[in-house]
Amino acid sequence: MNGWFHQLTGVHMFLYAITDWLELVPFGFMLAFALLGLLQWVRRKKLLRVDADLLLLGGFYLAVLAFYLLFEFLAINERPVLIGGALEVSYPSSTTLLVLCVMPTAMMQLHRRIRWPAVLHILLPLLAAFTALMVVGRLISGVHWLSDIIESILLSAGLVLLYAGCQNRLTACKKQSMRFLHTLLWFLFNDFPVNYPCRTLRS
Repeated sequence: MNGWFHQLTGVHMFLYAITDWLELVPFGFMLAFALLGLLQWVRRKKLLRVDADLLLLGGFYLAVLAFYLLFEFLAINERPVLIGGALEVSYPSSTTLLVLCVMPTAMMQLHRRIRWPAVLHILLPLLAAFTALMVVGRLISGVHWLSDIIESILLSAGLVLLYAGCQNRLTACKKQSMRFLHTLLWFLFNDFPVNYPCRTLRS
């Protein structure tokens, strides 16, 4: 299968170079969310006061980087072509893994944090198209075997689904806490007097 697909696509080093440079985009998103978490930590004085979803995202990024580095040193498979005159490990495609882990979770974060629907309607499709182009570009560049790309897709899908499940659990716990607080305040303050500062919890 790998040999057949490699002969079908051939080798396109310009695609390899482009996708290599565009790998900076997911790293940029990782840095941006890390800086947002750091800013919250500095302003709120305690790490545990940082938004729970940002802490979860930070843990997710650490797991992705751990897999990224693990497969850089674990030689399961090697590229079908020489890169710079050397034979490099290629299984799974670390670029594909990085893009498919960072971009979907970044889209989830942006969807939660950006309040302007018009911006989301433009930004999210652009990021989805970028993600698809990166995977397809890496696939047909010919510097990876087909199995390298398939494994990256499966591994990243598992990691992102794990992140999404944890994120949904965080949201559910927050809603349960807000319902408990709403009920408690209703009993204590007789359905929130107008001058009570938490009256917005009605919604």
